[in-house]
Amino acid sequence: MQTERVLSAFDICLIIGIGVTNILYSVFSGSVDVLGSLTGIAGVLCVVLVAKGSIWNYLFGLINVSLYAYVSFKAGLYGDTALNALYYVPMQFIGWWQWRRRGASVSGGADGHAAVVKARRMTPRQLLLLAAVCIAGIVAGAFVLEKLGDPQPWKDSVTTVLSIIAQFLMALAFMEQWALWIITNVVSVIMWSVCVAHGEPHSELMVVMWVFYLANSINGFRVWRKLSKIAS
Repeated sequence: MQTERVLSAFDICLIIGIGVTNILYSVFSGSVDVLGSLTGIAGVLCVVLVAKGSIWNYLFGLINVSLYAYVSFKAGLYGDTALNALYYVPMQFIGWWQWRRRGASVSGGADGHAAVVKARRMTPRQLLLLAAVCIAGIVAGAFVLEKLGDPQPWKDSVTTVLSIIAQFLMALAFMEQWALWIITNVVSVIMWSVCVAHGEPHSELMVVMWVFYLANSINGFRVWRKLSKIAS
C-alpha cells in the first residue's frame, strides 16, 4: 500500500489562499458571493485531495461540480453545464468505487498516513490514441457548441472534452490525467476572464478558482509522477 502525507505546506497554502481570496473579493466588491465562494472552496479542496491520491476528493468534488453546473448554466457555457451535471456528478460515485478497487481507503493507515490510490502510466500506444481522441473530440465539440449558440465554442469545447477524458483517466488512476488538467485549467482561466469582461455573475471567483486549480494541477503532475514510478 502506498502512503503519502495528507496535506503538505503547498496544499495548505492553496486552501488558505482560496479562502482569503474569497474574503478579499467580498470586501473589495462590497458583496458576498456565497455560491461562487462555495464552488471555489469545494473545488480547491477536491483537487488538492486528488493530487494527494486521497479518495475523499470525491466528496468535495460532488459539491463542486453540482454548484459549478449551475454557475456555468447562468453564464451560458452549456458545454461546461452538461459536462458537470451529466458526467462529473455520476463520475464522483464511479471514481470512488474505482479508487477503492485500486487501493485507496477511507481511513488512514496504521502509520498515521492516508492510504492513497496506486497510480499508473499509459503506454506509448495508449498516448497516441489519447491524442487522437482529444483532437477529434475538441473539433466535434466546437462544431456542436457553435450551433447551440455558445459564445466561446472552441474554448468551451477544449475544457469540456479534455475534462471528460481527464476525469475518466483519473478514475482509472492514470498519471497522464494531469497533462490534460493543466491544459484545461489554462483555457478555463482564459474563458472565464472573457466572462468577467462581459460582466457575467460569479465569473471573477471562477477565474480565481481556475488559477488555484492550475497551480494544483502542476503540483499534481509532480506528485503523481512519483506515485506512478512507485507503482510501476
